[in-house]
Amino acid sequence: MPKAVVKINGTMAGWLVQDEHGYHFVYDKGYISQQNVRPVSLTLPVQEAAFTSKVLFPFFDGLIPEGWLLDIAERNWKINSRDRMGLLLACCKDCIGAVSVEEIKEDNQ
Repeated sequence: MPKAVVKINGTMAGWLVQDEHGYHFVYDKGYISQQNVRPVSLTLPVQEAAFTSKVLFPFFDGLIPEGWLLDIAERNWKINSRDRMGLLLACCKDCIGAVSVEEIKEDNQ
């Protein structure tokens, strides 16, 4: 089950998870308790309840490269273009803009 921490300007804002039911994004309680916090996107306003979608949220999907850069990512990391979460985790740890997405590696112990 792929999981990621979502950061805004280096500050943890929430988590993005993919499971058998789709995609889930939830803001961190510590993040939303701060004053003047920014939402990850206007389509994902700051709230306590989790967001759920059958497809990757359009904001996160928009962070994935396109064109020749996507071709390079698919070829080098051997990721299928339909694996949107895999592409997001591989390509968006240090993307342009305020938001970054970093994979949470789970121990298999």
